Amino acid sequence: MIEPSTIGYTLEDLLPSWRRSLRAENKSPRTIESYDLAAGQLIAFLHAHGHSTIAAEITNGQIQDYLVMMLETRASSTAKQRYASLQQLFKWLFEEGEIPANPFDRIRKPKIQETPVPIISKTDRTWLLAACKEGPKFESLRDTAIVRLLANTGMRLSELVGLGVDDVDLDHDLVTVLGKGRKVRSISLGANTVASLDRYKRERGRHRLAHLPNFWLGLRGPLTQSGVAQILAKRSEFAGLERVHPHQFRHSFAHEWVRAGGPETDLMRIMGWDSPQMLTRYGASAGSERAREIHRELGIGDDA
Repeated sequence: MIEPSTIGYTLEDLLPSWRRSLRAENKSPRTIESYDLAAGQLIAFLHAHGHSTIAAEITNGQIQDYLVMMLETRASSTAKQRYASLQQLFKWLFEEGEIPANPFDRIRKPKIQETPVPIISKTDRTWLLAACKEGPKFESLRDTAIVRLLANTGMRLSELVGLGVDDVDLDHDLVTVLGKGRKVRSISLGANTVASLDRYKRERGRHRLAHLPNFWLGLRGPLTQSGVAQILAKRSEFAGLERVHPHQFRHSFAHEWVRAGGPETDLMRIMGWDSPQMLTRYGASAGSERAREIHRELGIGDDA
């Protein structure tokens, strides 16, 4: 640890240095953005309550007050993300000698009730794909390919929109994505997904922006994460379904893999997970349903 500084820098002063350290650690732009958002919200909270933003003067109680506010006004998952982001910030501040002690050493992680993410049933997916057939040809083929790719691979939304034309290898039924921690992995594709991607790719070649390296295109440029979310919202509404969110496909993929008896170690590789804890988290989305299915199949106590 570096010796504590005698200069009282504010969080506003120190954030650029923290961002540079995160880039040096090869953190993804999305992770840095999330960390930066948490720090900015803490700064705003401190200002709103008349507290100093000098790093060495921020107290344990002030941080806890901020976290309580987050738990009372935001979704549990958001509060959890803010806690994790600020924990990293104050760890860095302590290691850099900007604060004499780390206030997070005395702050317990908030107890958050995880709400299982609803899975997308095969029936709902069929209706969603049918809804994608509506509208202009380019949008229809693109949206169909997006739904099939998310359902067939369970890839992250950031991985989907980050695809380049060269990342989609339809001759070998593979797609290569850049995951968290900038780790590259390849995922195999099913025949129906390859066919949908091929139809979209051919139509994409007629698009006025076909020269761009991005695989997914919108009307004005590369498709963004919010653009994909809007597409799914529009298509699910047309299909008469509850709004479908991109991340539901990831949970649904994990659920179907486990239900089909797929090896958990292989699931971790496909999903780009480093920790086995993610298996439990994603498996919770439909764990009760799988338990009921097994219960019915085993018929324990129902044989007399």
